[in-house]
Amino acid sequence: MIQAERIKLLNDRPERPSARYVLYWMQQAQRASGNHALEFAIREANRRQLPVVTVFGLTQRFPGAQLRHYAFMLEGLVEAEAALRKRGIRLIVRLEPPPRAVAALAGGASLVVTDRGYLRIQRRWRERVAERLDCRVVQVESDVVVPVDLVSSKEEYAARTIRPKILRHRSRFLTPLEETNPARSSVGLRLGGEKLGTAEALLKRLRVARRATRVATFQGGQSEATRHLRSFLKASLPRYADEHNNPGRACVSRLSPYLHFGHISPLDVALAVRSTRGVAAANKDGFLEELIVRRELAMNFCRFNDHYDNYECLPEWARRTLAQHARDRRDYLYSPQQLESAATHDPYWNAAQREMVETGTMHGYMRMYWGKKIIEWTPKPEGAFGIAIALNNTYQLDGRDPNSFAGVAWCFGKHDRPWKEREVFGQVRWMSAAGLERKFDMNAYVEYVERASAKGEVRM
Repeated sequence: MIQAERIKLLNDRPERPSARYVLYWMQQAQRASGNHALEFAIREANRRQLPVVTVFGLTQRFPGAQLRHYAFMLEGLVEAEAALRKRGIRLIVRLEPPPRAVAALAGGASLVVTDRGYLRIQRRWRERVAERLDCRVVQVESDVVVPVDLVSSKEEYAARTIRPKILRHRSRFLTPLEETNPARSSVGLRLGGEKLGTAEALLKRLRVARRATRVATFQGGQSEATRHLRSFLKASLPRYADEHNNPGRACVSRLSPYLHFGHISPLDVALAVRSTRGVAAANKDGFLEELIVRRELAMNFCRFNDHYDNYECLPEWARRTLAQHARDRRDYLYSPQQLESAATHDPYWNAAQREMVETGTMHGYMRMYWGKKIIEWTPKPEGAFGIAIALNNTYQLDGRDPNSFAGVAWCFGKHDRPWKEREVFGQVRWMSAAGLERKFDMNAYVEYVERASAKGEVRM
């Protein structure tokens, strides 16, 4: 089912009565199934007795993106191209910014359909396309369970304020998406574009930042995302409520990179979790809280706060209290280079930084500790925020994502409340190595990172 609240008309241009195809601009939802925008395009094309053509504009200058991100994305695109071809849909990849790629093919389109993104650059791309094209452009939201604008018309203060608004609608949107077969094939249309072949071939041609090299830990694509999901449902979901915060226990889904690139639908993940038999409700509810409430709070944050990637996004109380304690004595100070190199006195923080650099991900609880310590070891909170954003964007496969921006901002007080005042942090929540040791077997986490490093999970 494609609920009406997922659909938004981006301009008031008329439809073209004589056209060659309906054009789906794939950007956020990089997958061939579980994709509301693609299904909407197919249904509209069938109604017009036209084929569907899919276009992907591959910009080489996405802010903060590195070689590891492009490699993961291209692995997913190669798989998506093959899956779309089986459905009779041509995927055209063009090495240019998305608005230009869409414009190059829009002349033959009766209608342009796109998915939705929440970052500043994604919004601007869609605005530019809608303004410049002389055909109708429709946006269909597919990478959240409950449409963001239905939940709230303003920036929400915290999870506790957005949770009841999401839960009010959640059951109506936890509905499987039925797939429709295209009535006409576009595979034979000659419309140019790059020959993907393998991710390796195209990757060699790209002029992209290569500071963060490829990692062997993850491979992009919908099939890999599905494999991780099945493994999680079997091995980790049954103990999720008790163990998901424990860095020394592998009780995480590892789906975050796939959700970031749209290689898997959050709706499909939620439905799979909900339908898993023999698992206590507390485990399912705990995961759905993270997948839906917390993740969609991050979408709300980026949708309504245009400063989501800089220090100004923080609540006034947090900026005020951090400023009041900016000159407090710090026992340790580290340069950005020392932090990037994991050269601190703290073995737990070093392990978290190494995990991120060497595997492309970091345990969620350790990401909170990681961000808190950057505040403690940096002379000014504004500088600490910039360092955390830069490192996260550079090395995390799910960096440059609403969830990542919200996660960094949380370390500085966003979506949180004032706590008891202390040095350096003021009223912003504090975390300590001793606290980690009281709760978890931290040696197990450090040993895990060392094993991952020894395996050489960095792929050049």
